[in-house]
Amino acid sequence: MSTFHDIGARVWRGQRQGASARLPLLLVILLLLFMPSGERQQQGKLVSKPTSKKFAASVDTVCILVKHKSMPIPANVYATWRTARPGATALREDAPPPERLLQAVWQHQRVLREALTLADGRSVRVLHPGFLNREPGPDFRDALVQFGNEAPQRGDVEVDLAASGWRAHKHDVNPHFRAVVLHVVWEGTSASGLPTLALKSRLDAPLGELAEWFGGDGATRSGELAGKCCGPLHALPRAELDAILQQAALIRLQLKAAHIAARARQVGWDCALWEGLFTALGYKHNVWPMRRLAELAGTTTEPLCLEAWQARLTGWSGLLPAELPRSQGADAEYLRRLWDTWWRERERFDEVILPRAAWRMSGLRPANQPLRRLALAAHWLASGDLLARLERWFTRDVTTATLARSLLELLQPDADAFWSWHWTLKSPRLKKAQPLLGDARLTDLAVNVILPWLWARTAAGRNETLRTRAETRYLTWPAGEDNATLRLARERLFAGAPPRGLFLHAAAQQGLLQVVRDFCEHSNALCEHCPFPELVRAASH
Repeated sequence: MSTFHDIGARVWRGQRQGASARLPLLLVILLLLFMPSGERQQQGKLVSKPTSKKFAASVDTVCILVKHKSMPIPANVYATWRTARPGATALREDAPPPERLLQAVWQHQRVLREALTLADGRSVRVLHPGFLNREPGPDFRDALVQFGNEAPQRGDVEVDLAASGWRAHKHDVNPHFRAVVLHVVWEGTSASGLPTLALKSRLDAPLGELAEWFGGDGATRSGELAGKCCGPLHALPRAELDAILQQAALIRLQLKAAHIAARARQVGWDCALWEGLFTALGYKHNVWPMRRLAELAGTTTEPLCLEAWQARLTGWSGLLPAELPRSQGADAEYLRRLWDTWWRERERFDEVILPRAAWRMSGLRPANQPLRRLALAAHWLASGDLLARLERWFTRDVTTATLARSLLELLQPDADAFWSWHWTLKSPRLKKAQPLLGDARLTDLAVNVILPWLWARTAAGRNETLRTRAETRYLTWPAGEDNATLRLARERLFAGAPPRGLFLHAAAQQGLLQVVRDFCEHSNALCEHCPFPELVRAASH
C-alpha cells in the first residue's frame, strides 16, 4: 500500500500546489477500485466498494474519514508535523537521555517494575512514584517506596542523569532535599549516601520508543491568552480540521497501545489489561496504589467468589477499618463478613498490604472513592471471564448507536448488595441505588485502556481487519467528560469557540490532547519556538 499512499499524497499536494504535481484522475480511480475491500470504510463501516465523493481508510492507507466535500489530506500529515516539534530528534541508545525524559520515565514508571535493584543490591518496589514538583526542591514529592523487606518509606525522589549530580548540584547542603529517600539516576553507583537506583538497564522499552511516547520535556504552559495557532486553525477547512484531529487521535491510540504492549512483554497480555483497568479506576491521585493492587491480583491463581475478592482487595489496600462497628444493621454485617474473610489470610499477605498514606482521599467525588472502585473490580475478577467477554464483544458487529451501551452492559455488574447503596464503608445508606460504573468512567476505560489493548493485540497478531475495527470503534466512540486540560486546550487553540460539532466524539478530544502533548507542552504562553501555527497555516493554503 505504500505506492498507493505516495500517489494519494502527491494528488493532495497537486491540489494545493498546482497542476504540475497532479496525477490523472483515472489512475486514482483505478487504484481505489483495486484497493482491498477490507481496507475501505464509509462512515466507520466496512464497505465493498468506494463511493464517488467521500471515502475513508485505516491509518495505514491514504485518507482519514471526513464528512464534508474536500480533498482528503494525506493520512500521515500529522505524523509528519510531529517530527518538527521541539525535542523530536532521535535518541541514540548508547547516549544518556535528556533529564526531562528520565523524569517522565520515572513519573509514568516505564521501567521493569519487578526487577528494580538499588546500587547496594537491595530490591526496591515503587508503591507510588510521587508527584511531579514544579517548585524548588526534589523532582518528586510524597513518593512511597519499599526497600527489600523493610517497611514502606514515604519521602521525596530526586532524578539526575549521573549519581555525581547529587553533590554537583549541591543537593547535599540544600534543606529542600532533606526528605529525599531515593536518588534515581541514569547510571552510576551511589554518591549521595542515599539509596540509589540506576535505570539504564531497567527500561521497559528502547529509548527511542519512550521518547516517542512522552513527546519531549513537558514544559509548564500557561493558558491566559489564545495561542498563535488559533487564527490558522479557524482558517482551516472543516474537513481538514476533522482529519487532523483524527490523525492525532490515532497516533495517541498507537502510543497508548505501545505502552500496553511494552508492559505485556513483561507480565503478559492479561495482566497488562488488568493493570490498565485498575489504573483507570484510580482517578488522578490514586492511580498508583490501584495499579499495585492490579499487580497483586494478576498473581492470584485460585478462583475466588465476589465477597472473597472484595475482602482481599480491601485488605490489600490497607483501607479496611481496624475496628468493627458496634451497630447490628445489615451494613455493619457486611463489614464483619469482610473481616471474617480477611483475617484468615492477613498474615499471608502482611508484606504487601499498602499503607493508608499511599491513598489520597481529599477532594474525591463520592463515586470515585477507592473502595467503591475496588468493589467494581472485584465483580470483574469474580466473574472469571471478563477478558473472554471483551474479546467476544470486539469480534461481533455492533452499530455506532449501540457501541457504548454494548460495552456498558458488559462491564456493569448486577446490583451489589452493599456498594450499590453506599459510597464508603461508613457512609449512610443511599435512598436510591447507584450504578458502580457510569458513562464518564466507561469512556475513559474504552479509549484509554480497552481499545488500545485490543489494538495492540491485533497489531501483534498482524490481523489488519480487527485492527481496523479497533480504530473504527475508537474514532466513533461518543465524547467523554470534559476536563480542565480540554477546556484549556480549546481556549488556546480555538479562543474558546471551536466549530460547532467538532468534539462530538472522544477521538476529537483525544486528538486535541495529543496536539497539546506534542506542541503546546513544549512552548510557553506566547507560543515561542512552536512550529504548529506555521504548519497549520501552510496546510490551509
